[in-house]
Amino acid sequence: MQILIAWCRIACVFLPFAAGYYLSYLFRTINALIASQLSSDTGLGTADLGLLTSVYFLVFAAAQIPVGILLDRFGPRRVQSVLLLLAAVGAALFAVSTGFLSLLIARAMIGVGVAAALTAGLKSIILWFPRERVALLNGYMVMLGSLGAVTATAPVEHLLAWMGWRQFFEILAAATGAIAILIYVVVPERGAVPSTARATLGSVFGDRRFWRIAPLSATCVGSAWSLQGLWASPWLTDVEGFDRASLVRQLFMMSIVLCGGAWLFGMTVHCIKRKGIGAETILAMVALLFIAAELALILRAPLPSILPWSVVAIVGTATVVSFAAIADYFPSELAGRANGALNVLHFGWAFSAQYATGLILEQWSTEDGHRSVLAYQVAFGLNVAVQIAAFVWFALPWLRSFTWWMASIPLFTPICVSDVVEPVMSYEQTLVLMPPDDDTEW
Repeated sequence: MQILIAWCRIACVFLPFAAGYYLSYLFRTINALIASQLSSDTGLGTADLGLLTSVYFLVFAAAQIPVGILLDRFGPRRVQSVLLLLAAVGAALFAVSTGFLSLLIARAMIGVGVAAALTAGLKSIILWFPRERVALLNGYMVMLGSLGAVTATAPVEHLLAWMGWRQFFEILAAATGAIAILIYVVVPERGAVPSTARATLGSVFGDRRFWRIAPLSATCVGSAWSLQGLWASPWLTDVEGFDRASLVRQLFMMSIVLCGGAWLFGMTVHCIKRKGIGAETILAMVALLFIAAELALILRAPLPSILPWSVVAIVGTATVVSFAAIADYFPSELAGRANGALNVLHFGWAFSAQYATGLILEQWSTEDGHRSVLAYQVAFGLNVAVQIAAFVWFALPWLRSFTWWMASIPLFTPICVSDVVEPVMSYEQTLVLMPPDDDTEW
């Protein structure tokens, strides 16, 4: 009976929300594939294309805190179904838009509409599944959702061979509306845990642990989304010299790695937490690996291009690690607010990095339709500098602990000269004067 109940929850709760997150990932990464067609059909420049793509992250980030409060108050079922209907309208508007402003508005509507895609799924997992399974199911949620990134490569490329991107967005609009109805009809209702007096958003933003982990998670995950969602394609074309077929193949391989990374993170966090190891350790290792991969790209290390870009793809799923750490910090009644607050920084940095990269690249002129390598090195290098600063901030408590530990070892304890060299004393100074005692018998 317990197995039957578990599978019913997976079918009626987990899979519908995973389908919504799948659409969110598809909307997030589709512009990398259709960037050249968008530019040619609408006359968009590099900066305009960067703003059009990154506005998704901007409105997504702005909606996270209201969405988190709504999830804690009304539950994920109603919030997700209503917002997905808005995303369906935005996709339909995007399909018929011809100017930059209408495309921007449509893209913003899509961003708001899928703003609860991940956090609603995470909230439903917390409400319906055992706490010890949360990290594992989060990994599966991100893995299934990241199939949207896989779809936005070779499969969509084949579809675009006999239909335009406008027709494809019409299909997306219909599919998004269908998923919204499915979630509202199939997902059972479960009342959210009532918030206590302390269960406020200030409890999240006032927690020092949150502000220690959030900058590192945001700069790494947000940068990975920015790169894979848009700038991987121009880099591979301008710097690596890929043709269209090679580009689609590389993006497809990165998306496959993305799915595997989500599953790997979920399994790893699930296993190490059973051994008493915190998720922060994994996040630090992922950040170092990500910085190393970006430096390999910037410095043009003699490596196959797929290796550093695969690391970039994997880091895009490190939200599994971050949310696992956040789940240990806060009670379940704060889950929506805490996840939403962290996602604000994730998507806020993704917007900043994606748009700023376009502005920086715009400062270099094109030669034969391609940007110079130096332009990408400067844009990517500034991003890496911020990540290094965030890592130092994250590692400060560890550095202090290491310093104190080193100071406690006698070998590393500072030695005072007076502790080694005995002072020279005169003979008179060595005499001990005894106090007079009348009863002393000599």
